[in-house]
Amino acid sequence: MPESSKIFTYVVEGLSYTVTVYEENGEFYADIAVNEGAMDVNAVYFGDDDFSGSSESLGGPLNMNGARLDGEKVQWDEATELSRPGLGPEGETKETYLQAGDTMTVALDIEDLDEIDVFGIRATSTTTGAGSIKAVSSDPEEPEEPEDPVYGKVFFGEVFSETGEPLGGTYILDEEPDPNPYSVPALPEGTEPTFENYLSYYLSDEMGGNLAAVEGVVFYGPGEDGSQEELFRIAAPEGGFADADALLAAYDDALSGTEDLSGQDLIAALSLDDYAMPEPETAEEMGADEFDLV
Repeated sequence: MPESSKIFTYVVEGLSYTVTVYEENGEFYADIAVNEGAMDVNAVYFGDDDFSGSSESLGGPLNMNGARLDGEKVQWDEATELSRPGLGPEGETKETYLQAGDTMTVALDIEDLDEIDVFGIRATSTTTGAGSIKAVSSDPEEPEEPEDPVYGKVFFGEVFSETGEPLGGTYILDEEPDPNPYSVPALPEGTEPTFENYLSYYLSDEMGGNLAAVEGVVFYGPGEDGSQEELFRIAAPEGGFADADALLAAYDDALSGTEDLSGQDLIAALSLDDYAMPEPETAEEMGADEFDLV
């Protein structure tokens, strides 16, 4: 995963693309992704927001002469040729010809993302009216960190009935109820109730959870009436979960296909009516024989 990144966008009639500039393992790259239309990316230009000093330029058809940002001439710090104009015998299979859905990665000779505040692309064979662009993008977006879904409680189940009803295992609540007559475990105060934190607490010395015995994990969140109800569950593979990483991988797989969602929207997308089984909201309403405490 990228350690940090900036996102530049460019949209004109007939063409739109996104450039994600990022650092990965100490190296820097730009992913150029076409969202609509097509273009032959012949050169990339970039620089910081200080437009003083001389500007880098590529000669002939790869120049960015006349490119401006908010009416101001751009001073480029770096310019890199990627290909010569014209699709030639390769046609649409040319490596630098990108159509909607295509992405090309370009290595960048920089030492810090702060060196790039403006990103330019010189492209020909475009689906724009002019057939070529001298595109300038600035004010990069700072990508938002995805919001991890949170849960009201998680059940690490060791025994289930034939119908899937949780019988034996460990419930962990997001917050300890008051009173708590059955001493139901809860996350330490102030802990965000993400699954990774539930799992870490389950495996802690304080809880002493036995992952090898877990047959399945059940996730709960507030239902329409406010009480905790099952959202979805993960069944252990044959032989059980090898370790915490294996369980987290299974959890990530359960979330796959919902990467554009977060928080309650993601939880709603994962809700499975087939497994819905409302649980009591408070510890007083839980029967002591409903679970084994550890």
